[in-house]
Amino acid sequence: MSGIDEGFGGRLAPGARPAVLAVDLMRAYFDEASPLCLPPSACLDAAGRVIGAARAHGVPVVHTRVAYGPDGVDGGVFVRKVPALRELFDGGGKLGELMPEVAPTAVELVLVKQYASAFFGTSLASTLLAQGIDTVVLVGVSTSGCIRATAVDAIQHGFIPLVVREAVGDRAPGPHEANLYDLQAKYAEVVSEAAAISYLKEDR
Repeated sequence: MSGIDEGFGGRLAPGARPAVLAVDLMRAYFDEASPLCLPPSACLDAAGRVIGAARAHGVPVVHTRVAYGPDGVDGGVFVRKVPALRELFDGGGKLGELMPEVAPTAVELVLVKQYASAFFGTSLASTLLAQGIDTVVLVGVSTSGCIRATAVDAIQHGFIPLVVREAVGDRAPGPHEANLYDLQAKYAEVVSEAAAISYLKEDR
């Protein structure tokens, strides 16, 4: 590396105790009638495969979704910046439902959040620490928003973030690829679906 890339590119080795974090895989991002719909949907199928591998090998899975109180009362200035959030997730609603392909089981935790990071204003960090988790495998949407914010907060809380390239998606290729590039450079390990599944299958 040279120039502006010099000093980046360190590697984080995945830990011994992972959890999969499925971020905001809600109907709003996959329903064509929604203003938040993402053009590609392949990430949903990939996320389902990663989650399936985790379940098959006893790795915890945690889901997040977005919901707001009446008129977005708990959304602060975020819902003023992105008005569609208040319109779609006021009280949860149908578009706030998690997609059937990745629906949580009866024993999997679903955290409700109001902001981009899955850690902000939630019990996620303490929940993971209580289970001895050291690595979070991130799937979900969107790469430039909630995935990036969650990965940054994960490393700031001392967890190793693995972002699964095929299992995250965004509104356009530009922000998707740019944020994967930057996440790999500074905040996370961006890994393939195959590599993530292989890691989840390891004996522990």
